[in-house]
Amino acid sequence: MRNFKEGDRVEVIDDNITGIVINIMDDFITIRTEEGFDMDFTTSELMHIVGMNSIKVSNLEAAQVKSVKEQAGKPKIRKVSSKERSAPKMEVDLHIHQLISSSKGMTNYDMLNIQLETAKRQLEFAIRKRIQKVVFIHGVGAGVLKEELNYLFKRYENVKYYDADYQKYGLGATEVYIYQNS
Repeated sequence: MRNFKEGDRVEVIDDNITGIVINIMDDFITIRTEEGFDMDFTTSELMHIVGMNSIKVSNLEAAQVKSVKEQAGKPKIRKVSSKERSAPKMEVDLHIHQLISSSKGMTNYDMLNIQLETAKRQLEFAIRKRIQKVVFIHGVGAGVLKEELNYLFKRYENVKYYDADYQKYGLGATEVYIYQNS
């Protein structure tokens, strides 16, 4: 059994937690972490920190610092894949909690109208700003919002819409392609 006393600086052996011993009861020690939390550990989970100014660096941390220094001298060249070039330029999340702070007391009809107004406003913004692709994230649910979005998109002559990339969005998103008039 290790000898700990109140006021000792300790570190948890299997975690990145340090603190000061504030209470000892049998084999249990309460420490106050550097963040100000009181936590209980057994004596076998703790070790003394020798010297207040000692710095401990793990092998992983040392390797990471070395890697960063080695990379600093090399110029960064990033190749853009064709998949990234064809990626949508704009995403609009229509989940109600993304649009308003609280939907408490609202009917489904009210929430649907907010979602549709947002979609219409964002689509018209994309047309004005000549953004070619927009992904509307609507979620799966019962499919009501998706159907209403399809009805909205049908009203635009210069718009084509289809299910968005399944690998990225699953079944819960529709991608809109906006034909640009030259």
